[in-house]
Amino acid sequence: MRLKHLSLTNFKNIPEARLEFSGKVNCFLGNNGMGKSNMLDAIYFLSFCKSFSRVPDRMLIRRGEDFAIAKGSYVRKGIDEELSLGLSATRRKTLKRGGKEYERLSAHIGSFPLVMVAPQDIDLIRESGEERRHWIDVVISQSDPVYLDHLIRYTRSLEQRNRLLREGSVDPHLYAAVETVMDMSADYIHSARSRRLSELTKIFNRYYSAIAGSDGETVNLTYESGLNRDGATLQTLMDEARRHDEIVKHTSVGIHRDDIGMTLDSMPMRRTGSQGQCKTFTIALRLAQYDFLHRATGMRPLLLLDDIFDKLDASRVERIMNLVTSDSFGQIFITDTNRTHLDEIMHRTGGDYRMWSVDNGIFSLTEA
Repeated sequence: MRLKHLSLTNFKNIPEARLEFSGKVNCFLGNNGMGKSNMLDAIYFLSFCKSFSRVPDRMLIRRGEDFAIAKGSYVRKGIDEELSLGLSATRRKTLKRGGKEYERLSAHIGSFPLVMVAPQDIDLIRESGEERRHWIDVVISQSDPVYLDHLIRYTRSLEQRNRLLREGSVDPHLYAAVETVMDMSADYIHSARSRRLSELTKIFNRYYSAIAGSDGETVNLTYESGLNRDGATLQTLMDEARRHDEIVKHTSVGIHRDDIGMTLDSMPMRRTGSQGQCKTFTIALRLAQYDFLHRATGMRPLLLLDDIFDKLDASRVERIMNLVTSDSFGQIFITDTNRTHLDEIMHRTGGDYRMWSVDNGIFSLTEA
């Protein structure tokens, strides 16, 4: 898959932009805060109908304006495709594919696969299980629309159960109706997470070793869930926790409490990993995500690399460059404040690249 053209109006700090992209490497050079990452976020937005940083849609509209528009022209499986996504301060967002509006935005997820590597990825290691659940949900949802449907159904039912608990309801029929839906969806979600994480872990280990080199570090991912217990179902877990849930007035068990263990040499990554090791860990995780999606969808996802070289030693930077400029990866969009890195990447591509300088939301095509 390839993004040929992108046009933006009033997206974050970008007043207007009309860019035609290289099929291989596209670089954005500029100081921090100039709009480089906003360009990547706009590309991400067209694939996921939301910002990578998960800020409210109204914050994506340029200050002082009441609408924002992003339009992309793609080649997908050899066919030209057009996407147009509009935001308004007063109306709901709309996404059109080939001029036809989606009835459900969730139906779009996975159609234009994308992987983004960004400084915020450190949250996958440092923050709560919510970040790691979000990561695995995004990975699986892009390759399995049934999974996304179950995830939406489970989340809605969870909200309903929590509402019953907050209101102090004691009607067993109301609880049974909600919990039956949760139990069915939880079974599918748990099975998919367990299976897909096992596949991802094998790919992830390969990428981590490729970036870390001969340092002898061993990394691992493990799926932590109450449903891992022999014979456990969500219904049995909720029955066991029912009295506790009535007291605390929220659902304390379920796949919304799952986590992914991340270890380095059998120790928790969040406690033992250095800045460089954590950066290597998250980049390897995203590259494994790319590889997984390529296999699952039959398309090469867009790869967005936002300021990835900070806090890495020269040898690891070299190995990452070797990976992302290889034939294993398709179209790449990369930002940096250091032209040296970008020049080196462009040199490796053999001429199939474009570079823009970015200043206060203005993008200017530059010579190599």
